[in-house]
This record gives sequence, structure tokens and C-alpha cells, in this order.
Amino acid sequence: MARNVEIKARIDSFDALAARVAPLADQGPFEIAQDDTFFRCAQGRLKLRAFSAGEGELIFYRRADAAGPKESFYLRTPTADPAGLREVLTLAHGQAGRVCKQWRLYLVGRTRVHLDRVLGLGDFLELEVVLQDDETADAGLQEAQALMTRLGVEAGQLVAGAYVDLLAVG
Repeated sequence: MARNVEIKARIDSFDALAARVAPLADQGPFEIAQDDTFFRCAQGRLKLRAFSAGEGELIFYRRADAAGPKESFYLRTPTADPAGLREVLTLAHGQAGRVCKQWRLYLVGRTRVHLDRVLGLGDFLELEVVLQDDETADAGLQEAQALMTRLGVEAGQLVAGAYVDLLAVG
């Protein structure tokens, strides 16, 4: 199962943070629209991410719902029929929520930097430090914390849980 170390933080200005990320990036920006449908799942989270009518992916992941850097385990499987898969999974498991967002992706070394504009929630930063199979989470934690510092992200901005959780309590 693939792993990464993640953080999620609220941000005040999408454009101001983009200006700080861009000079650090090896690749990007890439503009991406997505529609995530979450399904009831006893162990971890299961979501269908639709990029278009003919492109999506089913993602299962497990991570702690805590603020700050945390390790995440995930599996992704592509689909050419997100609407059909959404219907099957809804009938089998029931939907737990839906999240629509526009995001700008930068790659800074092995870290995926997302600037997210989430419908109904606002603007966020996500960092995902991709870990090697034999690598400890500590190396990713240190890298995430160093990049947070370079981008001026404060501990008070960090968010626990997923966007679907924030929408449910909002």
C-alpha cells in the first residue's frame, strides 16, 4: 500500500500562497477540477474521485483525523466510468458525503503541494510527502514541517479530518 505524510491547513489568500509556492516548485502549476463522493466504510475512507465523465479513480485510505503532519496509507484504482461506479457503490454502501473542489497542484521535490478551493468551505493548503516503501514516516514528517515553515504555515491553521467532515459540521 502506498504511503505519504500529509498536512491540511486553512489559508487566507490562495494567490499569496501560490506566489510563495511557485518559486519552490519543480513542476506545475496544474489546474484540476474534481468531484469526490465518499462512501460508508468501516475501516478508513473510501471515495470516488471524478475528474470528468470518462476519467476517475477509486481511492481507499487510512489516516488519523488529527491536525498536523500524519501518515496516510492509500490505494488508488482508475476508472473510465465514474458515474456508473458511483451508482454501484451508493447502492452497496451508501454515500457519506460529497466534496467538489478546484485545485492547483505543484510538485516540490517529492511533495505534492495542493492549493484547494473547496465549494462551501473556502481555501486550503495540502502537503503530501510521498514516502518510499522502506522509509520511515519520520523523514516525511520532517520534510512536511520544513516546507510548512518555508511557506509560513502556522500550527493554528492546521485542520484535522477530511473536507467531507468539515462540510458535515459546517
